[in-house]
Amino acid sequence: MIIIVTIIVFLAVRLLPGDPVLLYLSQEELEMLTPERIEQVRHEFGLDKALHMQYFDWVSGLFHGDLGTSMFYREPVGTLIAQRVPITLHLGVIALVLGAIFGIGGGLIAALRWGKPPDTVVTSLANIGICIPIFWLGILMIWLFGLQWGLLPLYGYTSPFKDFGESSMQLIMPVFCLCIMGLAGGARQMRSSTLEVIWQDYIRTAWAKGLRERVIVTRHILKNALIPVITLMGMMFSHILGGTVLIEQVFNIPGMGRLSVDAVFSQDYAVIQAVVLLSAVMVVLVNLLVDISYGWLDPRIRYG
Repeated sequence: MIIIVTIIVFLAVRLLPGDPVLLYLSQEELEMLTPERIEQVRHEFGLDKALHMQYFDWVSGLFHGDLGTSMFYREPVGTLIAQRVPITLHLGVIALVLGAIFGIGGGLIAALRWGKPPDTVVTSLANIGICIPIFWLGILMIWLFGLQWGLLPLYGYTSPFKDFGESSMQLIMPVFCLCIMGLAGGARQMRSSTLEVIWQDYIRTAWAKGLRERVIVTRHILKNALIPVITLMGMMFSHILGGTVLIEQVFNIPGMGRLSVDAVFSQDYAVIQAVVLLSAVMVVLVNLLVDISYGWLDPRIRYG
């Protein structure tokens, strides 16, 4: 999968219109631009080689920990990624954890109180949350909580190691926007999965034996209902990574999402390739962990 991603992203970025060399050269250089200078820059970044040679040079650099050099920032891509990845993971992991906790909890409550007011409230909110465009929600929250009420910072990012309070306040709106769709989807899936489980014979037997509701829910219902939800959580991680592209632009957060947007507009091949490849690796690893977790959730599943 990762090999296929490297091929696709390598070819896709080279289909972008325009010449990255001309974007790389400053305006002063363009006034005195010569064919020799253009060829010099092409040779410097290896763009004068055949496509297959450029690809093999890039892949071979990956095995040596070299992601290439950014044409726009004029520094190693690895340095840029190392600066931006912690910020995106900070946002993404918090959004994933909150989405999972509240999504699973909300769906479980809705299913256990099926047909009652809690079920109606959770289902209605989930249906609304899954339809809201996150960039529109972000702009609306900036206008309401930042401009009108002045409760939260409008934009920016501060490391929690530098100022935990300021960092927490800045994260409230972007994290809420990132987790809302996964939370809503998780609640819907958890409700559906729980409703299937609670009508099983072994659950009715547990009720007939006089076990307490908490024991039945935690030992019998929850664990069996979680398998499809955990699968959805793995998919939710990829949606969060994609959502950071929009959210980091809206809230002016210097993470990987904003770096990828800047790289596309500047046709910075090395940065685009590195960001997409790293995102693909993270998604593959998360889905691998999800697959492994099935064996813990369901004793019937064993890996040979």
